Amino acid sequence: MEALSHTSFDDRPLQRFARASSADRFWSGFDATINDVTGGYTETPFHAQHKLTMLLGAPLRTTCRCDDAISSRFQARGAFDVIPAGYAGAWVDEGASTFLTVNVSQALVRSAAEGMGVDPDRVAIAPHLHARDPQIEHIGWALAAELRSGEPFGRLYADSLGVALAAHLLRRYAPPVAPRGRRGLSKRQLRHVTEYIGEHLTRDLSLPELASVADMSASHLKALFKQSVGVPVHQYVIRRRTEHAIDLLANSVLPLSDVALASGFANQSHMARCIRRVTGLTPALVRNGA
Repeated sequence: MEALSHTSFDDRPLQRFARASSADRFWSGFDATINDVTGGYTETPFHAQHKLTMLLGAPLRTTCRCDDAISSRFQARGAFDVIPAGYAGAWVDEGASTFLTVNVSQALVRSAAEGMGVDPDRVAIAPHLHARDPQIEHIGWALAAELRSGEPFGRLYADSLGVALAAHLLRRYAPPVAPRGRRGLSKRQLRHVTEYIGEHLTRDLSLPELASVADMSASHLKALFKQSVGVPVHQYVIRRRTEHAIDLLANSVLPLSDVALASGFANQSHMARCIRRVTGLTPALVRNGA
């Protein structure tokens, strides 16, 4: 790729300092990192994943080049670049700030395409520089919040965001193709998935794991489960955990911390928040029959 025009500022290499990463969270088909960056010049070589970078921190002037496209402008929070797999990118940032970087595997994009009824061999995500898209920004901020949280929602929630991101990249940044029609999970599939969830509430469940139970792709399960049940699968799991915790509080003498663990919550405070949203009561009041 032809280099960006250099000034004395451009010659300074950009440095990254990872603030939070999904490296040890076992997300399926994608990863994400929040980086504090200095101003300067950086390049991304050709690689096998789709890369999205979104500005989280202070606005700054940025120049980006990908293939034959080049864009130089003042970048606001939420603006992002998409560098597809097989492309290289180069950036000049005229100041320090904070970025979210998401790498999406081609396997996840293929799975999302199949779930949308799109032939994955006939679509290709195109480069986009300094783009604005409310849906992408919503997913990006949600991923950033998950990375920063001391009490993350877990793999199932993150996997749902990853599938949503891959599907939206295809829908918005690749040629549209009409999806095949399909309505909800079969009764057998729904029974198998909900029974599996009930039997493994204490596990950090992942979307691909549940999809394998239904014998379909993760993107299919994400869409069809909501059609069948009315809520996303991660919200359904939280609801089941909350119901189980309420039952234990009412019918056992387990300490609150043990009830939380036995119901699949990360800790007691997470359980308390979920119970309060459902009942309006604290766990102690639920236990006392208030």
